[in-house]
Amino acid sequence: MCAGEADRAKESAAFMTERKWPAPMKHRGRRERGISRSILYVAGSLLCVLVVEGCQSLPPLGEQERLVRNKQLTVQQISPKAVVNVWGKPVYHHSEFTQFFVMPDKSMIPRSRVPIGEAPEGWEASFEAGEGVFLGYPEQGWVLVFLDDRLVYREELKADKVHALGKTWQFEDRFKTSLEGAPLR
Repeated sequence: MCAGEADRAKESAAFMTERKWPAPMKHRGRRERGISRSILYVAGSLLCVLVVEGCQSLPPLGEQERLVRNKQLTVQQISPKAVVNVWGKPVYHHSEFTQFFVMPDKSMIPRSRVPIGEAPEGWEASFEAGEGVFLGYPEQGWVLVFLDDRLVYREELKADKVHALGKTWQFEDRFKTSLEGAPLR
């Protein structure tokens, strides 16, 4: 080894001893704590979501039926089963993938009930989409829309308007492809 190489080796050895490298165990401990904190954070978030979802459960079927009998059609509180149990099979039934404008009170307005190019009054900017189930009851004067088995929209209309809307649904259902599925009757 020449003199220059020996000097460089001494400098390198001195640098290695002067430099304080982190201890591998400390580093590993920090990482493990970070991972366990992340796991706790994810588990806590999941628990919060489940609690919130559990708080939004529907009332018992008997209570829902009482609301329907009293024509207190409360959004997010009534299932289609309760309506059918009280009012019977709907005169008009339609099902389609629908976009909904989500309103501040958590009601949802189907895109089809709003003029093209406009937004409903009071709408802020939230959308929801899914398989909407539309029920038309001309005798009662109501069009009800359900998403995920919850009432999300209700509109009181005169019987002739409900019939006109129902006829439109029947016409549209005639042209559904096999991919869209046959209408539920």
